[in-house]
Amino acid sequence: MEKTQNFQNHARLMPLFHQVTAPILGINLIWSIYEVVHVHSLNSVDMLLLAIGLFTLAISARLMVLSVQDRVIRLEMRLRMQQVLPPDLRTRIAEFTVPQLIALRFAGDDELPELSRRVLDQNLSDGKAIKKMVRNWQADFLRA
Repeated sequence: MEKTQNFQNHARLMPLFHQVTAPILGINLIWSIYEVVHVHSLNSVDMLLLAIGLFTLAISARLMVLSVQDRVIRLEMRLRMQQVLPPDLRTRIAEFTVPQLIALRFAGDDELPELSRRVLDQNLSDGKAIKKMVRNWQADFLRA
């Protein structure tokens, strides 16, 4: 059973990436730099290029996953807002930025209309500030 989620603990770490892959590739990159500086061989340069490529590949893959996740959240929130918001706010759904929609996804249906109006009327753009305004936190355990 998942523990209760809130603003303080909602950040998601992917153990395989954050605690295994990234540190291994980071150490490999640092070691490869050390080897190029101290060994001065063609092999050490080759290993450095490979280390850079692997590290860049891992970071790029992570960023692509997060980009797709943001697009899915945008779509999900727009559909949800069509169902939950009053008619005057439905016409303004296109005004929301992706960071605003990402922050608003944690709000329950009961408070989403009020919070959405506040975000648009006050032009709030700080995702952390918007998340802190959520009273009835809706957990999201399916994030990448």
